[in-house]
Amino acid sequence: MRSLFYTYLIPTLFVWLWSTGFIGAKYGLPYAEPFTLLLIRMLLTMALLLALAAWLRVRWPGWQVAGHLAVTGLLVHGFYLGGVYYAIQGGMPSGLVSLIVGLQPLVTGVAAVFLLGEGIAMRQWAGLGLGLAGVALVILEKMGPAAAAMETFPVWTLGWVLLSLVGISLGTVYQKRYGAQAELVPGTLIQYAAAATFFAVGAFGFESREVEWHLQLQLSMAWLVFGVSIGAILLLMWLIRQGAANQVASLFYLVPPVTALQAYWAFDERLGLLAMAGGVLSVTGVALVVSGRR
Repeated sequence: MRSLFYTYLIPTLFVWLWSTGFIGAKYGLPYAEPFTLLLIRMLLTMALLLALAAWLRVRWPGWQVAGHLAVTGLLVHGFYLGGVYYAIQGGMPSGLVSLIVGLQPLVTGVAAVFLLGEGIAMRQWAGLGLGLAGVALVILEKMGPAAAAMETFPVWTLGWVLLSLVGISLGTVYQKRYGAQAELVPGTLIQYAAAATFFAVGAFGFESREVEWHLQLQLSMAWLVFGVSIGAILLLMWLIRQGAANQVASLFYLVPPVTALQAYWAFDERLGLLAMAGGVLSVTGVALVVSGRR
């Protein structure tokens, strides 16, 4: 029973919680700009984690480890969330955002070669090619002639989602190599502090910081704080500590289909045949990389 809980139930819970982050973002963004919304989210989450840290009487890491955790926070939370939120605000469908970010295992596999000294086989390179081809098909349908009757998005949103992809991929590898020895709660708190600094610079430097406290924003913020920023992130850090970077990354290839189903139910986001074929190619490519790394 214990093995079943750790092997299947915790990863399943993580995938579901993580996928809801894309939906929560789309619900909240009509009422606040991305960096402003994320800054509020980080500050609320940090307050809760500070109370939890005081209650648990945690042991805080030294300055060197704290520095590594800050880098992880900037990558995993700052770049990743900032890119996702600006891409969704720009009009990119949340299902497509999750699909592109779902290529994380491919990028993580390549990063692990250089940062962790892991090898990569021909089967994994084939998976990389399939994954990229799949995303290209989805983007082609969304940006091509067939997109007239579909939900389209500006090209610049691709830059934000690629920043998000690079951030979460490098952050996963960096956390495994430099930050896994820190306790979960203080380590996550330091990561959020670094991300909050990044969001504060963005919000005060480039946004109006106006917030409309609509009920929809309040509900989405509550879920993003408790369900995603605390629940999903603590599970992610725990999973990184327990397994290899590529094994944790393998969970992310389950996020796009789960997010697509949620986006269809919540926002009636639809994918055409070409996009669905691209999604299957991407998931197959990631699966090849993951199975090859095992």
